[in-house]
Amino acid sequence: MNELRVPDLFELDPFASSMLRDHWRPWRAEAAATNAPQIRIDLSETDQAFAVKAEIPGVKKEDIDVRIDGNQVTISAEVKQDSEDKRDGRLLRSERRYGYASRSFLLAGDVDQATADAKYSNGVLELKLPKKAQSAGKRLTVA
Repeated sequence: MNELRVPDLFELDPFASSMLRDHWRPWRAEAAATNAPQIRIDLSETDQAFAVKAEIPGVKKEDIDVRIDGNQVTISAEVKQDSEDKRDGRLLRSERRYGYASRSFLLAGDVDQATADAKYSNGVLELKLPKKAQSAGKRLTVA
């Protein structure tokens, strides 16, 4: 639900023509999509639990935060990625991505937080979120 938003610099300039703005728009959208940190998820459900697989490559498990509040799950991570090409002591290319990625979603039922489990391996966060036992309604007799 929450994604990093890159500001549109052409919209800040009142004198920039719409033709110039439209000409560069596909390039800007493509660049923003590749540079912004993203969390992609798969969500499945059984009678007993929800299962979430979240793709968060290049992140240490210490930088991942998972919060559960009733039926709302929030996954956030601080992304720090470096890639450099050095030849003969000269820096030819440097690509660095830093940022904060967050994703929130609602489940069909509340989660039993005491038995929830999280594992992170090879860039994939796996959450096992058992459903909270539903209490049967109680019928009251009117006296």
